[in-house]
Amino acid sequence: MTRILADISVSLDGFVTGPDPGPDNGLGTGGEALHTWAFSDAPDDRRVLREATARSGAVVLGRRLFDVVDGPNGWDDKSGYGAGEVGKPAFVVVTSSPPESVRLTDLDWTFVTTGLPGAVTAARERAEAASSDSGKDLDVVLMGGGATIGSALDAGLVDALTLHLAPVVLGAGTPLFTIGAPRTLVQRSVTSTSTATLRVPRISSAHVRGQTACPSVVTLK
Repeated sequence: MTRILADISVSLDGFVTGPDPGPDNGLGTGGEALHTWAFSDAPDDRRVLREATARSGAVVLGRRLFDVVDGPNGWDDKSGYGAGEVGKPAFVVVTSSPPESVRLTDLDWTFVTTGLPGAVTAARERAEAASSDSGKDLDVVLMGGGATIGSALDAGLVDALTLHLAPVVLGAGTPLFTIGAPRTLVQRSVTSTSTATLRVPRISSAHVRGQTACPSVVTLK
């Protein structure tokens, strides 16, 4: 069965980018530290990345994140989705209007202008088709940015949330969670790797199951 999974790296103070993110500044000042684990050669880090991306039947991202990854300093052969651990799933972008051109023409892009629920529906259809072709269950992965995942959680579109908690304090940037309705947090599991980054995988989401999961206590080496 195809699930809707949100998967994102976050700092200890709750930011998914550093200050001033954008096409010319990527994840913002200091934001690259959030993804140190994804480019580590440590076996545990590679395993976490491989397991997380192997399930990707389609990937949803917001327009601002698309502008970063498709920008001149964005993805390339070494730093694309999954950092070499996955093939090329379909990518679905939530946007008010499609871009005039796309740099990464070797990827399968779909631009949805009807809002986030429409993008998730389109991605689910692509993931289900990929599941049928491959003979194994594949999921929709919401990779960000923070506003897109936050909106998906608020709308009850997410079945599970994975947080890659980086041992860095950014001080400012794009927050994952903004002020809103209180949530009850339930930790499902945690994996610690040699990079001292905690993983919080397979977390049940709030509005679908009536609760959100996230670690209430974290310990770093």
